[in-house]
Amino acid sequence: MTYIHGPHRLIPTTSAQERFLAELFDTLWDRYRSRVSYVQMYESVVRGAGATFVNDHIAFRTFACQQPMSGIATLSRIFDVLGYRAAGCYHFEDKSLSAIHFQHPNGQFPKIFISELKVWELPAETRDTILSTVASHRLPISEARLAELAACDKLDAGQWSQLVERVVSEFHDLPWNLPDKNDVAAVNKASQYAAWVLVHGYNVNHFTSLINSHGIEALEDIEKTIAALHRVGVPMKTEIEGARGSKLRQTATEAVLIDVDVIDGGQQAKMPWTYAYFELAERGDVTNHESGQRGRFEGFLGPQATNLF
Repeated sequence: MTYIHGPHRLIPTTSAQERFLAELFDTLWDRYRSRVSYVQMYESVVRGAGATFVNDHIAFRTFACQQPMSGIATLSRIFDVLGYRAAGCYHFEDKSLSAIHFQHPNGQFPKIFISELKVWELPAETRDTILSTVASHRLPISEARLAELAACDKLDAGQWSQLVERVVSEFHDLPWNLPDKNDVAAVNKASQYAAWVLVHGYNVNHFTSLINSHGIEALEDIEKTIAALHRVGVPMKTEIEGARGSKLRQTATEAVLIDVDVIDGGQQAKMPWTYAYFELAERGDVTNHESGQRGRFEGFLGPQATNLF
């Protein structure tokens, strides 16, 4: 299948920080699309229809722990240095989750949605299992590395590539020692979210197609896009979150399974585990109560996110 170039390098940039973001996002995208085969099928549909793919948002998951300190800020500081600012807060009481979404002044960059699991709200046995694994959490990204990011316009080509590699490793490398296979299974009974983070760490949870960007009648809404994906064999979730005409409508492919590394009987082993899905988002217009202007809704809706979790 012909590869469509990563979607973020096509964004017009005006600073070194924006160029760094584009390269970072496309590097994360390359691994994600290689693991989630449905993404490549979506690309084929978009290419065949002459449509455009724009990434609406990227989602990450974290543990909110005290010792060692971890959670949303573990990742958000990287994006803060590169220009992102918090734009919305969300709480999912029934799932012990909180989340913040971040936006960039350059509106063509995707929104960032980072959630955290409040580990202290879990059953004691589950909490203790998670904390036992997370105790080996690597040191957080250093102030020196953040300073290097802030001044990335001063780097030569070699230093730039090295910094990209180091920042990517913050997402791709498991931040703690490999979890025990039996521990993952036990944690999963209490929280599928927790088990996911144990085995995947800070890897991308999903990327998202902005339906509004397709630009052609054949894929102009979420129903037509779902139908096109069904025709090429992409398994989709049965429900669309959000009614026609509402300010946000979302659905997703089914999640894929990949092999993850664990410890089994004291030895490193692999086992299949749910990884990620590819999300579709259709955004409607809303009226700004201060200006009276109509514009696209760029936030998220708690109940929808709960169902997608």
